[in-house]
Amino acid sequence: MSLEQQPQQPAGHAQFCRRTRREFLWEAGGGFGSVALTGMLSADGFLNSQAVAADGVSQFRNPLAPKDPHFKPKAKSVIFLFMYGGPSHVDTFDHKPKLYGLDGKTIPVKTKGRGGEKNEGRVVGPKWKFKQYGQSGQWVSDLFPHLATCVDDIAFLKSMTADSPIHGSAMLMMNSGRILSGFPSLGSWLNYGLGSENENLPGYVVMLDPTGGPISGAKNWSSGFMPATYQGTTMRSKGAPLVDLRRPAGMSRAVQRELLDALKTANEKHEATRAGNSELAARIASYELAFKMQQHAPEAADLSSETQQTQDMYGLNNPRTADFGRRCLLARRLVERGVRFIQLYSGGNHNDANWDAHGDLVKNHSYHAGNTDQPIAALIKDLKARGLFDETMIVWGGEFGRQPTAEYAKGTGRDHNSFGFTMWTAGGGIKGGTSVGATDELGAAAVEKPFHVKRLHATILHQMGLDPNRLSYFYGGLDQKLVGVEHTEPISEII
Repeated sequence: MSLEQQPQQPAGHAQFCRRTRREFLWEAGGGFGSVALTGMLSADGFLNSQAVAADGVSQFRNPLAPKDPHFKPKAKSVIFLFMYGGPSHVDTFDHKPKLYGLDGKTIPVKTKGRGGEKNEGRVVGPKWKFKQYGQSGQWVSDLFPHLATCVDDIAFLKSMTADSPIHGSAMLMMNSGRILSGFPSLGSWLNYGLGSENENLPGYVVMLDPTGGPISGAKNWSSGFMPATYQGTTMRSKGAPLVDLRRPAGMSRAVQRELLDALKTANEKHEATRAGNSELAARIASYELAFKMQQHAPEAADLSSETQQTQDMYGLNNPRTADFGRRCLLARRLVERGVRFIQLYSGGNHNDANWDAHGDLVKNHSYHAGNTDQPIAALIKDLKARGLFDETMIVWGGEFGRQPTAEYAKGTGRDHNSFGFTMWTAGGGIKGGTSVGATDELGAAAVEKPFHVKRLHATILHQMGLDPNRLSYFYGGLDQKLVGVEHTEPISEII
């Protein structure tokens, strides 16, 4: 093809190729992206008119903007210490003297767990001694010498019940109130109901055990049928605190800022785009949050600014306690920065990597309790020293407890027990030095004031200033609630 036969380039092609980077960003910002950004920029006051939602009438509102609670809250934040796998209540906080004398004997007792339903079993006596601590005289086993010094600040719930003795469904119930997947988790409900007080950090943070995540994975911190804005964000205490937050290769922070500034300038000059689009605006707002987190998340996770005394108190100088200690200390720092809900997992993966003691109970629980006892006690004492304890609610527990009998013909392992187990909570307006409910003399089932998981959820929402029977999200033709359709009362005995 001769030069004369070659197609002519469109007019302005050469001029386009000579565009500066700033001109390119300006023109890109004035295009389709400006529609999405209008909602975010209007909310920040960059535009004179306010963006509207998808209905074309309602004003667009940042879904994570702070919202008023239903009534004055006792707590501002929640730290959920999740002992994944199911710690044995009769070896930790539920003292059953009769079990010691029955060790090794086969007795009639109804149990249901991973191994199915049984009507009798061989008793495994508690492997640790119990003592009474504090002015309240709470019973604690030798597994938790540090936590035992904090019992006057703790409310023990010794008659918890759940609907499933199987890890996957029990985890979902403890986190979302349902044994089926697809429902929003507790942290998502709090994010939805209250919004976030910190625009530079996620409102809902999850910190996993280094051995891996729990069974059912991200379903445990999912936002379910709610927008993804409300789901949990996994955060690490070592290395880069947030994954997938690095800038693209070759793009400096200055270039990122330049892009945002150019888009803002472009939007101010394009009046026709001010109608806005709520879905796209929310999506772009998440990019803005990511931009902010690149600067603020590393600062929040930088534990080097803490005194050596504080680091030692959390056990950062001991390989056994260093990991969970870092996460507990980071949780305190996140609370200081307005993060609403923080969940820490002790144990991950499968088998003895978590509290699921089917084989050697002593080996399993000695390991996990030894990793967590000092950091948890330090968290309580540190929050008190900094004046944060009264506004921070701490929750401790697993997805269920363990049976008083052995699972196998030999060994000390215990099967799952959802009929009765112990959890505890502290801070955030909770009445310390109390113990509510009871299991039978063997610890097999709750017999006095049984509290379903929904009652715990209702208590957490209540302490955060939300009516558990009023907080709802319309989906599938129903006003969905964390506590379900039936009226659910908080546990008044510990408030």
